[in-house]
Amino acid sequence: MQIFEVLKTVSKTDLDALNHVNNVQYVQWVQDIAEKHWLSQASETILKDYFWVMLSHHIQYKQPALLDDVITIKTYVVKSEGVTSTRMVDFYKGDSLLAKSETQWCFMSKTTLKPTRITEAVKKLFE
Repeated sequence: MQIFEVLKTVSKTDLDALNHVNNVQYVQWVQDIAEKHWLSQASETILKDYFWVMLSHHIQYKQPALLDDVITIKTYVVKSEGVTSTRMVDFYKGDSLLAKSETQWCFMSKTTLKPTRITEAVKKLFE
């Protein structure tokens, strides 16, 4: 299993009325890191033919993230089967887990705009 990670410093625009990172912001970060991971691994040919859409999303919040916190965001794919893939995203401040998410993604054809089986080549990108 390949782990992809990015660092994010919490900015004022990431905060809610309680001065914690807004819950919706975490969902955006899940989408952002998934896209960055995909773009970093997929060839131009694969990118030309396929894309992903989010089907379902579950997130568990453990601790708040605050202004200027440096967050390590890690993602990895735990399962790819048929047309769906399960991606995990973990959010850390130092060694402390702030939140974790599990998202189901659907693999789509750009030609038909319909779900399509995940190819072996795509599965191997994230092993």
